[in-house]
Amino acid sequence: MGGNINLNKKLDNKTSPGELQIGGQAVIEGVMMRSPHNITVAVRKSDGKILVKKEPFVSLTKRYRFLNFPVIRGAIALAETLYIGVKALTFSADVAAREGEDEQADGGVFAAFWLSLSVVLGVLLALFLFFYLPLVLTDLMGIKKGFLFNLVDGIIRISIFLIYLWLITLWKSMRRIFEYHGAEHKSIFALEAGEALTVDNVKRYTTHHPRCGTSFLLIVMLVSIGVFIFLGRPETIQERLIRLLYVPLIAGISYEIIKLSGKKASNPVVRTLIAPGLWLQRITTKEPDEEQLEVAIASLKSSLEK
Repeated sequence: MGGNINLNKKLDNKTSPGELQIGGQAVIEGVMMRSPHNITVAVRKSDGKILVKKEPFVSLTKRYRFLNFPVIRGAIALAETLYIGVKALTFSADVAAREGEDEQADGGVFAAFWLSLSVVLGVLLALFLFFYLPLVLTDLMGIKKGFLFNLVDGIIRISIFLIYLWLITLWKSMRRIFEYHGAEHKSIFALEAGEALTVDNVKRYTTHHPRCGTSFLLIVMLVSIGVFIFLGRPETIQERLIRLLYVPLIAGISYEIIKLSGKKASNPVVRTLIAPGLWLQRITTKEPDEEQLEVAIASLKSSLEK
């Protein structure tokens, strides 16, 4: 369902803002928001209007109680996030392509390629770059002890992740994606604080959110070290590939850590643990302008309407 949303429309929602579980993602010239009941993608068109696509969506963990157990729900959430993210990016890329052959649309389509890589990181690119390749490189170093092997393997994995983030910042077309990423975070912060969703209110908040996907990926890197240490040194290709079966477990544990960090963000220990993820958001989020904030607000408001 698509259309142009009224930014002045009041939010009719009886649920306390602090109780809502809202997630989001930057797309090409827009923002995707996911509420407990809907997924909405809002995109700024070249004529200045905001195009909104809204679909009902209820997580499997809400529909099937047995899937809502700790760790299991994290693995489910990862799969759903990847599916929703790719779908939202495809929609925004289609809008950009239909907008014509102007420079912004061309840059957006190119940015979609790199952002799509980020979205499917946990399924395809991550399986090779973040799990298999570090094992091969560590093995070439001739390290025999299991603990040291897995520690070095983890350090290489995190290094590859940081290099990846640095590489995608080299493309200027990614700058606007990062600005929309910042707009997404600001609007969610305002909602969680119980503020009215207006540009003036939203712009006062930070672009660094503890439940960001960037923070999640970093937590995944760190959790994988702890999990793989118990597996010892892999001696064969089969033993290396078996480690991929632990991805759902690692994602589940990481999800619980992120979920806890969101609830206990004021705790000094938790703040220390999430600090590296927030630091990385200095790379993946930029300060948005007011028009970008309007898009994020439009997407968020629409996602909350029942």
